[in-house]
Amino acid sequence: MSIRSDKWIRKMAQEHGMIEPFVENQVRQGVISYGLSSYGYDIRVANEFKIFTNVFSVTVDPKQFDTKSMIDFVGDICIIPPNSFALARTVEYFRIPRNTLTICVGKSTYARCGIIVNVTPFEPEWEGYVTLEISNTTPLPAKIYANEGIAQVLFFEGDAECEVSYADRKGKYQKQQGILLPKL
Repeated sequence: MSIRSDKWIRKMAQEHGMIEPFVENQVRQGVISYGLSSYGYDIRVANEFKIFTNVFSVTVDPKQFDTKSMIDFVGDICIIPPNSFALARTVEYFRIPRNTLTICVGKSTYARCGIIVNVTPFEPEWEGYVTLEISNTTPLPAKIYANEGIAQVLFFEGDAECEVSYADRKGKYQKQQGILLPKL
């Protein structure tokens, strides 16, 4: 397995629609950077959020997630309450090749402020908008800027194609269109 460079990512995005929309250069002027980097792709967070709230004092249960624990918000700036989190989705839509695994990690600009994006893989032949979990680990409210960089995706190409892909397994988050809450 080897990490793939900007040249490979560009080719896969342009010829195979791996990332749409695809930004060929790193955009940095006045924004948290996004677009193609040396060995990855910096993704943007869309302006749709589900912000965690404890107003209804529900128990957080991944097997029976109560939608009353989330408030929907659309806007250019999302404020995440102290010691809380929000779910969001990427601007970019992904189509991961069968011989590729990705790892999504948070950007250091946010991490230096105590804002953490959950590390998550995109499995071979997974497709969709990525649902992101953004945690505010600080005791203060935190700002998230829509349509700007939030995380980086690293691409690893296998020496051979996997035997069973995410699509083959009919994964529960395949072709997700919006922010998806936990499913069992």
